[in-house]
Amino acid sequence: MISLGIFARAAAVVICGGVLCGCFPGGQSSRDEEKEPHFLAGRSRVNAMDYKGAVESFEKALEVNPRSGAAHFELGCLYADKESDPAAAIYHYEQYLKLRPAAENSETVLQLIFRLKQDLAKAILPLPAAPGLQRELDQLADENRRLQDELEKYRSHGAASSNTVVAAVATLRTPPASNSIPTTMSASGQQNLAPMNRATASVAGAMRTHKVQAGENPSSIARKYGLKLDALMAANPKLDARRLLPGQTLIIPSP
Repeated sequence: MISLGIFARAAAVVICGGVLCGCFPGGQSSRDEEKEPHFLAGRSRVNAMDYKGAVESFEKALEVNPRSGAAHFELGCLYADKESDPAAAIYHYEQYLKLRPAAENSETVLQLIFRLKQDLAKAILPLPAAPGLQRELDQLADENRRLQDELEKYRSHGAASSNTVVAAVATLRTPPASNSIPTTMSASGQQNLAPMNRATASVAGAMRTHKVQAGENPSSIARKYGLKLDALMAANPKLDARRLLPGQTLIIPSP
């Protein structure tokens, strides 16, 4: 699977150049945001490969300036690539786009969000794949790995132009349409989606809820039910992990 955080950084290095000097909400530029002490500490910790410490520093940068698009972008990269937390990565990437709607790398970030959501969907409800569909998915994975190799070479040598990165992003293919999912045929020749409907109903029936108690957080709730944090966050897409309140009701998916 393509490393989404690294992909975002490599693409952003080239196509975000114009954004760094532009005008942003509140009269503060991206360069100003990157001079904030906590943000600088986060960058330093990334270079030292202290990724958990970097997350803490960028979160503190957001406490100082909640409208720091640069801090949201860095957190999106870290959660996608280093912390394996696609739900958190999606949240920070979406906040970045809200704060920087005219960013030159917005299309790239939207593709990253789309792929992260795909990963979450596959983790919660994997769909059966026909041999032909599986081959196409394998080809997409190979193509993504090739693009990742090209981006890594760019990061190493710094010799590729912005047109090269934009062209690489444009070649990313979207997954097969939903009508590629195999269906069974009834005796009359009509498609029969009953097996899929039964599977979906079974999953929905297994859902439980949990009322948040004082002192609880998403991680502790996930452990209580034997779940991965990603699965809990995906089942509650509007949940803000930093603003969890007692009395909130969460959907608990089946383990």
